[in-house]
Amino acid sequence: MSIKILAIGDLANNFVILRKYVTSSEIHIINFPWDTNSKLTDSKDVEFFNSLKTKEQIDKIDSIKNNFDFAIVNTWTGAALAYITGLDYIMYFVGSALRVPPFIKNPKLDYLTKPLPSRNTFERGFYRKVLENAVFCVANAPDLFSILKKYRSTGIHQIGIPVDTQMFNENVKPLKRKKTKFTFLSPQRIGLAKGIDIIWKAIELTKTDFEVLQVEWFLGQRTNEEKNVNKKLIQNIPKKVKLIPIFKREDIPKAYAFVDAVIGQMKNGLGAAVEREAVFCMKPVLQYANPEIKFKIGNNEVSSPFLPHSNDPKVLSQLIDRIVESESFRKQLMEQEYDFIKQIADPVKIGQKWDDLFVNYMKNERKTKTASSFQIKLRQKEFLFANRLYFRKIKNRFF
Repeated sequence: MSIKILAIGDLANNFVILRKYVTSSEIHIINFPWDTNSKLTDSKDVEFFNSLKTKEQIDKIDSIKNNFDFAIVNTWTGAALAYITGLDYIMYFVGSALRVPPFIKNPKLDYLTKPLPSRNTFERGFYRKVLENAVFCVANAPDLFSILKKYRSTGIHQIGIPVDTQMFNENVKPLKRKKTKFTFLSPQRIGLAKGIDIIWKAIELTKTDFEVLQVEWFLGQRTNEEKNVNKKLIQNIPKKVKLIPIFKREDIPKAYAFVDAVIGQMKNGLGAAVEREAVFCMKPVLQYANPEIKFKIGNNEVSSPFLPHSNDPKVLSQLIDRIVESESFRKQLMEQEYDFIKQIADPVKIGQKWDDLFVNYMKNERKTKTASSFQIKLRQKEFLFANRLYFRKIKNRFF
């Protein structure tokens, strides 16, 4: 009999992809109706909450939770819902969720000068318990796993991010769009965290003729500083950059097939889904790869072959020109990247690792973690109390 799992929330289609490649379980996804997330998430066989109000979301989870063995979450919102409804849950950390966790005071992103808004003492305590009560915590990358170890010492794992090779591959048909010159796609969000400022400075230094299609969506609008940063970036957009609307999920591989190359992230030195997906579509990718970050392949720890190994705009500009001018360089870089990515992002191998984790939970953890009805009531009261300090916030969530 297969394991039945409820995935609450899904960022970047992680659970949509995962359920294709696990064999021991059935994953049902219920997602939040956030505008941008809904457009970018594969909506096939995905359920959405009817409301953003927490009370209605709790009622929904309560009505279906007995149909599942446990939950898996990759947002703090989803984790909080699993916690206060008494579900056992696995937390899967991607993106910035662990870099600025809600249980620390004055969380700070390294690309901003001011800290993000801090939660009150009771909220921070609540989210610390959300982390501690997870059956397992899984990080998707080496740097996130290092952060995770600071906050939790047991029940932690690192499992890489699979690429949906059924969707992203060399046989994808390109978008039907006019192209008059060498074309890059820059699919990541506009913001300092993705290194857009570095990319645009580099483009201004280039000497070749090309066009960059930049998807018009923004990273971080939580503070006035972030809003002002994004505003300045748009005001200083290079002439070679053309803003395009957000793609629907099913059109993303077609966009990779259409362009000649891809410009990925230039900030954290690690890369994300867009770079891996583009490589599986056999496109060369420029993405800052910190050579000090190591990936385990077999018994070896290796550095990423992606270029550049520096996020200096001048270095990037030279690589952009070289990509435009040299077909042999494009081919060589793409082949090296593909050989690397197919080893660290193989969906079948990663699916097996998740299967092993799910089976381990069912055999060893299930009976010791389930919350009682009394504990559930206490958790919900704690959540209400922590949020009641902000009357407007609690009113928006519950009424």
